[in-house]
Amino acid sequence: MIRAIISGGGTGGHIFPAIAIANALKAKVTEMEILFIGAKGRMEMEKVPAAGYRIEGLTISGFQRSFTAKNLLFPFKLLASLMKARSIISKFKPDIVIGVGGYASGPTLRIASDRGIPCLIQEQNSFPGVTNRILGNKVQKICVAYEGMNKYFPKNKIVLTGNPIRRDVINIIGKTEEAYAYFGLVPRKKTILVIGGSLGAGTINQAILKFVNDLRAGDSPYPENSGIQLIWQTGKYYHEKIIAAFPDNFVSTDLEPRKIENLMILPFIDRMDMAYAAADLIVSRAGAIAISELCVVGKPVILVPSPNVAEDHQMKNARFLFDRQATLLVSDRDALEKLGPTIIDTLADESLQMTLKKNIADLGITDAADRIADEALKLIKENE
Repeated sequence: MIRAIISGGGTGGHIFPAIAIANALKAKVTEMEILFIGAKGRMEMEKVPAAGYRIEGLTISGFQRSFTAKNLLFPFKLLASLMKARSIISKFKPDIVIGVGGYASGPTLRIASDRGIPCLIQEQNSFPGVTNRILGNKVQKICVAYEGMNKYFPKNKIVLTGNPIRRDVINIIGKTEEAYAYFGLVPRKKTILVIGGSLGAGTINQAILKFVNDLRAGDSPYPENSGIQLIWQTGKYYHEKIIAAFPDNFVSTDLEPRKIENLMILPFIDRMDMAYAAADLIVSRAGAIAISELCVVGKPVILVPSPNVAEDHQMKNARFLFDRQATLLVSDRDALEKLGPTIIDTLADESLQMTLKKNIADLGITDAADRIADEALKLIKENE
């Protein structure tokens, strides 16, 4: 029996890759027991059991970069988490410990590495967070999604694996006509997909609302027959506010979402494969997992990085693609004025679209979870 601990979480961007790695390990080794370690009160405590895995929680939380009362409790929470991690590891006796980022991975991998247990971390971003930069000197293997990470980690430990992605959402071949029907859109009409994450992105929503209103205006600054339709994921926090801006022309039933002219406005998209299949152009935030999916999908993309993430990760991720002519980039502060014109200019430039498609697709990796699982199993074998 091989025993593995996978630690981390906090957001779906960390939890999904963790579960994907667990599934890949189970697929490769019949006799495999996997335990997750997360942070109490975070979403992994719900999502991991729902995926069929056991999880233990630590009391750890993040250290605020500005002074707050919460920081006074941080040393005590860290000490308690280290003690709890030591207890879990002693009882479970793992053959490998894998960190995927998030609060819980620091204490867990610190204890495991000090005990000589083989350790691996998965770094999703083009610029690693503080925890993984510290752990980089202690672990045996570092699986990364971007080239050039030897600036931050020992070169001999780095393996380019990519980020695990949801296979079901990138399976879009041959689904275009079905996707138009699914969203009730006009076949072969230029379709823009707008996604700001499951909770939504306020700036993107406001910029798209301005863009749509400009398109509808009698004195629109855009070409008269722009021929555009949108699939717009507002996020649950913004949905009611956005649809309230369109008080007329509703088509609404209990069974289908509200549809306004050439708009399909949704709080959340359950079938991302359909959305990707229908899209001619995608507007998105620049989270690591979102970018990994977009690279495999291979459609033209405009990235609007969130400024509200630690260490400006999203801008650094977006810059990596932008510098390789694999995406267009609109800053959050410029989105209200520049996003609409950028959409129109891109849809009018077939040559630019082809360049973006080719360059972003060249960066796509579909089997990252398998690659990471293979690296973990190699470390176990080397330690026997």
